[in-house]
Amino acid sequence: MIDVIIAGGGPTGMMLAGELRLHGLGVVVLERDIEPTEVVRALGLHARSIEVLDQRGIAGRFLEAGTTHPLAGFFAGIDKPAPERLDTKYPVVLGLPQPHIERLLTGHAVEAGAEIRRGSTVTAFAQDDDGVTVDLADGTSLRAQYLVGCDGGRSTVRKLAGIDFPGEPSRVETLLGEMEIGIPWEDALPLMLEVRKTQKRFGIGPIGGTATYRVIVPAEGVNEDRAVMPSLDDFKEQLLKIAGTDFGVHSPRWMSRFGDATRQAERYRSGRVFLAGDAAHVHPPTGGQGLNLGVQDAFNLGWKLAAAVHGWAPEGLLDTYEAERHPVAEEVLNNTRAQIELMKVEPGPQAVRRLLTELVQFEEVNRYLIEKIIAVSVRYDLGSENDLVGRRIGDLALKRGGLYDQMHAGRGILLDQAGTLSAAGWEDRIDHVVDVTEDLDAPAVLLRPDGHVAWVGEDQAGLEGELARWFGTAR
Repeated sequence: MIDVIIAGGGPTGMMLAGELRLHGLGVVVLERDIEPTEVVRALGLHARSIEVLDQRGIAGRFLEAGTTHPLAGFFAGIDKPAPERLDTKYPVVLGLPQPHIERLLTGHAVEAGAEIRRGSTVTAFAQDDDGVTVDLADGTSLRAQYLVGCDGGRSTVRKLAGIDFPGEPSRVETLLGEMEIGIPWEDALPLMLEVRKTQKRFGIGPIGGTATYRVIVPAEGVNEDRAVMPSLDDFKEQLLKIAGTDFGVHSPRWMSRFGDATRQAERYRSGRVFLAGDAAHVHPPTGGQGLNLGVQDAFNLGWKLAAAVHGWAPEGLLDTYEAERHPVAEEVLNNTRAQIELMKVEPGPQAVRRLLTELVQFEEVNRYLIEKIIAVSVRYDLGSENDLVGRRIGDLALKRGGLYDQMHAGRGILLDQAGTLSAAGWEDRIDHVVDVTEDLDAPAVLLRPDGHVAWVGEDQAGLEGELARWFGTAR
């Protein structure tokens, strides 16, 4: 029996595969497409996702492959620099197209020992008390302890599980593609900037080192058949309508469309079946949050599934995945809805936009909105009044180096500044790090494998209660 089958080999599925292999689980990723897609549906990584990769020791390969950009204009395209002293060592957005992110995450998963089966389509599954039997389009079947649907907004796993996906259909649609333009960039740039003063869903920009440009332009309407890709003529017509010129676009590499549909799965779990990434939530791409949200879903779920497979998961641990991640996605859906409204060209939305632009001049308003986008302000409700509990923790500077360097194995961390506490009985799941830092105003913290704080204090009895809550019975 396989430990976990993952349906979908996009960034969420590959991140989850790497996390599960970190804990030694047998993992098979079933990906419908025979070849990796070159369609760019996301353009980069935000701070929390880079932190997540850093906690596993692989952020460097992403940083080397991408380009860092200032965190400006990421809330509804309002052009305001990011506030100073954001609580992260990565106060940037890492420009890296989705195919490159997916390729790097796939490489990491394969290095860790995950099995990737391309050209494999899930057609049915049945679960019982011991596992899940998954049927494939080629007539074969596989058996696993758990199945995770990371298979996108049209998720087959979600539909087969009978999980509702309530929300709103697309009301506006946008064309996106990569192609060449027929006029010099120095002539195209001022035209593009002039249009963007009022039309925030429009843009043209060069793709470094090539003759290709990324083109984004509002579509004429919403196409009822989302499987129908736009044509070059569709781009030309809309560019002419919005900008007064079609920029001489030609020789497209790929063309796509996306809408502003906003939906969320009513639940993220059905027995031994889980949903993550776009299978659990879809929303407009404003702020570049979608791919990041899925990667962070996987980071939350991975160690919990591993705990269940290894037999030490305390009761209810798997249920905390939905309890923690559903509200986070709900908040992303809320802020992307708001951003889409602010980007409309009608007088009412533009008036609200002007007002918000004034408010963003206040440092705390700017900080509040940016931290929503980059996900460093996420706090899970773990039932504690201590403001640190439930939050992710930054890369604290310890005497022995950065805290994230201690987290590569994906285990829990007891950071004990006084050296007076003990994690005896949990050594197979917890690393007891006795070290000091000027960055933490607490005697000790217990960190889960996903870097979120589970406990703060100096009382051994209180510590042991939280160790049992998150890491099961002592051995």
